[in-house]
Amino acid sequence: MEATFIIIREDLQVDPVTIVSEGVLVGRLPTCELLLNHPSVSRLHAGITSADGDYFIRNLRPGNPIMLNGARLEEYEALADGDILGIGPFALNIHFLQGQLVIKVSLQIAGTAGDAVTRREASGVWDLATTMNLEAPSTPPEGEPAAHKKPSPRKAKPAASSSKALDVFWDKRITNATKTIKPSPLFPLSGRPSGKAQSVWAPTTDLRRRWPASMILWGAIPIALLSVAGALFYASAFAPAPISEAHARSRMMLSPPVATHANAGSCTSCHALRASMESKCASCHSTNAFVATVISPHLNAGIGCVACHAEHRGAEFSAIDGALRSCAECHNDNNKTFFNGKKAGTPHGGTIGYPVINGQWKWAGLDPEELNQRKTTLKVERLASDTEDQWRSKQFHAVHMYRVKAVAGLSGNKQGELSCSSCHNSFSPPDLATPRTTCAKCHSGQTDPRAGHQVVAADKPNCISCHIQHRQDKRHWNPSLLSMR
Repeated sequence: MEATFIIIREDLQVDPVTIVSEGVLVGRLPTCELLLNHPSVSRLHAGITSADGDYFIRNLRPGNPIMLNGARLEEYEALADGDILGIGPFALNIHFLQGQLVIKVSLQIAGTAGDAVTRREASGVWDLATTMNLEAPSTPPEGEPAAHKKPSPRKAKPAASSSKALDVFWDKRITNATKTIKPSPLFPLSGRPSGKAQSVWAPTTDLRRRWPASMILWGAIPIALLSVAGALFYASAFAPAPISEAHARSRMMLSPPVATHANAGSCTSCHALRASMESKCASCHSTNAFVATVISPHLNAGIGCVACHAEHRGAEFSAIDGALRSCAECHNDNNKTFFNGKKAGTPHGGTIGYPVINGQWKWAGLDPEELNQRKTTLKVERLASDTEDQWRSKQFHAVHMYRVKAVAGLSGNKQGELSCSSCHNSFSPPDLATPRTTCAKCHSGQTDPRAGHQVVAADKPNCISCHIQHRQDKRHWNPSLLSMR
């Protein structure tokens, strides 16, 4: 039997709506006649219909409560004038006008269904009756606010026959309401009822996102292909060449030692999760005789230990060989790589050059740290009257004279050491041509007695004889050149 429902929305700026229907659906579903859009409200939360001349409310979602005058609604209940329904944060005030059901909806900010009993209001019903030319219900006693109007006495629940008819009605009504809903990813994955009850399920807070199997499959395919490609084409990354024999030893061989302990083939001595390889190199290669220092130009260019002493080149690989070869490979006109915005070209025109051009010293001199370290052995001091050229000349000659043996046919003093006449044929003016032909006699080639072979060819310049990387290394690049005194 059709009934008339009048819905007043105080929570929305809309006019009252009159609905003539057998029942009214209340919930979050867009097809509900009374739409309450809030996550705590179920899609199909409640239903109100008339039976045997009364209006009955049914809880369509038992797991999501409805409060009737502060008490929980179990299943069916007849409505009386002045009742207050609490659904989520909404309060529904129930009134009757000439057999028509008036539902006034108000929103309780941060409220719950149990708070609805405190929002009992009757104001507005009489104004509506006047506007619609209807006879208003009995007014509250004079002096008593409308908000204190007490609900009418409760009526009995519907008879068994009426209850069964209402069940059939709501089954059909729910089915029709859900037929018009398009499929949505918000439907639950598990625990979803089947049949006509499939629309009555968990509230919004129980929803979970669906992950179709196809998404997982298409995501796994490229990962599998990349893994196969990596295994086939980059096998060397997972199986590098053996480390050098020097790092595979279980006991120290050099004296004085250049490392704090023997590596014994350990990977974690160089590779660590929380420390860089450069720091691991420096911490191990730091002894009284040797400290793995790196000069400032190399540090500024981003060049460290592993750039020159790369490992995993085989058991026969020598760190000295690798370092000396890397000098020529990096400082080369054919090297197109930029280091800190600069290129490293071939130095000295490809040979060893005397560092004086047009009477001016082009040699930068000893680094202050290196000079301070060698002060006791070089015995050189700068006077206040020394110019920059004179100071560089002092350093250069202190490194060579009276401490280096005269070799390769060079003339020397009585002790067989280099003297001024070893490189200069005249001194007034100074002979600057002859030294250019004598430098290569000492600064070319190098034999590594530990490796037992020539690491620098006899006709190639030995870079580290002048450009010292590890300044705190107390060992000389060629100790056979030094005099004994």
